[in-house]
Amino acid sequence: MAETIADRAEEGIGPGRLVLVVGPSGAGKDTLIGLAREACRERPELVFPRRTVTRAASAHERNEFMSEPAFDRAQADGAFALWWQAHGLKYGLRAAIDADIRAGRVVVVNVSRMIVAEARKRYANVCVVMVTAPPDVLAERLATRGRASDGKLADRLNRAVGGSEVIADVEIVNVGPPAARAREFLTAIAAA
Repeated sequence: MAETIADRAEEGIGPGRLVLVVGPSGAGKDTLIGLAREACRERPELVFPRRTVTRAASAHERNEFMSEPAFDRAQADGAFALWWQAHGLKYGLRAAIDADIRAGRVVVVNVSRMIVAEARKRYANVCVVMVTAPPDVLAERLATRGRASDGKLADRLNRAVGGSEVIADVEIVNVGPPAARAREFLTAIAAA
């Protein structure tokens, strides 16, 4: 039987919610988050923090760049609420999200599926939104992205299709007009 929010409420950080956006590379997670952030810019109770990544920001990823040695120091100093390694890079979410969640805000972040279990232990109210797309769509998007740090396209697709299985609270198949999927994503955030 799956653990419920009520089961975690006594031990996790709350009362706010953490919305974890997961899915394969190229599924359009950052696009949906960007559209939602723009639609909710007048709503301070919704927070869309930037991830810290050991890769420079790009048009496809709005992140805070940090060198790997600086990241390691920050992680050792407790700067991150959650952090993980994937695709040869390190990713972190600043500890400030804990204050937002304690204040009752909804924090929406793009994370690796590998940290969902840890997040569910740490926070009282976690909603997992799985964003997916068919393999041919993923391949086209990744090829268009053309980010050298992603490595070979075939390797990226193999990583995108495989990986740890996560039970999502909401699944969005991100094909078609982005605005339609963004409305679906906003509904998921509101219901989280």
